[in-house]
Amino acid sequence: MEATGTDEVEKIKSKFMSAWHNMKYSWVLKTKTYFSRNSPVFLLGKCYHFKTDESGELSGDGSNFDKITTEISGNVEEFRKDFISRIWLTYREEFPQIKGSALTTDCGWGCTLRTGQMLLAQGLMLHFLGRAWVWPDALDIDNSDAESWTAHTVKKLTASFEASLTAEREPKILSNHRRPTVKRNCDDNERRNEVYHRKIISWFGDSPLAAFGLHQLIEYGKKSGKIAGDWYGPAVVAHILRKAVEEARDPELQGVTVYVAQDCTVYSSDVIDRQCSFMDSGKADTKAVIILVPVRLGGERTNTDYLEFVKGILSLEYCVGIIGGRPKQSYYFAGFQDDSLIYMDPHYCQSFVDVSIKDFPLESFHCPSPKKMSFKKMDPSCTIGFYCRTVQDFEKASEEITKMLKSSSKEKYPLFTFVKGHSRDYDFASSPLREEHDLFSEDEKKRLKRFSTEDFVLL
Repeated sequence: MEATGTDEVEKIKSKFMSAWHNMKYSWVLKTKTYFSRNSPVFLLGKCYHFKTDESGELSGDGSNFDKITTEISGNVEEFRKDFISRIWLTYREEFPQIKGSALTTDCGWGCTLRTGQMLLAQGLMLHFLGRAWVWPDALDIDNSDAESWTAHTVKKLTASFEASLTAEREPKILSNHRRPTVKRNCDDNERRNEVYHRKIISWFGDSPLAAFGLHQLIEYGKKSGKIAGDWYGPAVVAHILRKAVEEARDPELQGVTVYVAQDCTVYSSDVIDRQCSFMDSGKADTKAVIILVPVRLGGERTNTDYLEFVKGILSLEYCVGIIGGRPKQSYYFAGFQDDSLIYMDPHYCQSFVDVSIKDFPLESFHCPSPKKMSFKKMDPSCTIGFYCRTVQDFEKASEEITKMLKSSSKEKYPLFTFVKGHSRDYDFASSPLREEHDLFSEDEKKRLKRFSTEDFVLL
């Protein structure tokens, strides 16, 4: 009885913490983001121009789109559709209990895992859907939803109070406030794309069986000394994502691998070896690779000399974004305008969605409004991601990025490097064979431990 009582207290505590975080962060969603009409906007390699003869700014949340001229409205709409189509993964609550803990929410500690999920999701979208794909229903998301989320949080808080007083197992709250998606006629290609759209989101579901869900990522994190409720840095998350992709058993995922740079160095032969490894099906085919590069953009603060390089990276179509943030908060950076970075914020606690149900609602996995942040406010610790479908794509990307690194580096050494050969050729321990009971090698554990102490604390 005592244990049961403790569990109930933890559940009630969890609900109140979720409500508190909603109240704490909901102002971010309600704040309008303004874009200049006179500067191009880049989003994961795509460029949008909002320029007109008139000077001024545009709100990024769609609240004043009806006031802009016809000349630029199409481009603004295309940008909004492209941005909303990216997969948004945020804090969730009331999901199945995390193994080894009483936690049913990641509010307050899971933001870097969420931004890592968003980066991996973008890589999988490039792999299965291509960069040109946009969600047909993207513009059906009601931008006024952000205005109503705070009120919805208050209702949930009240419902939690009532549930705790009446000993109900689940609080009764009003039905989902989002309007239903309008059914449309679609061709075979659209249907195929929608299947993959849903499948990719389902891989990130908050359940123990989801390949890249929070539960699985935490299990892999345990190998590096992390547990549910701990804070994770961008470098640690990069290694966790690699392990998650390695261990994924869905046949659809056998054609993708992840490589994590060692000490700011990408060893080309190691990457190509990963791409040319045999898939489980027995076919000698090449795999697509997602390359993750943990870096520091300065010492205590971000060095503004790196701004042009970061902008150059985000202007590449094979860039899948950056796991970063500001001190004590993690964001997923996906673009820029002038000296401001465009990002998606995971710091909003939404209700658990069962992605195993047919036609589960998609709206909460897509962000209705982009946010901007000055590059100077960015924390120096981050992980940069790239996607290369073939060996030829990797070789082309490495050449292009190397030129960019050299041209943007004002110091003697670039931010990271591409080196020919294997890591073992440079007296580094080669990647060990996968072992059933020990997913990380001793060398990896030491590296992860170092990253854990160097990375900033994230809330």
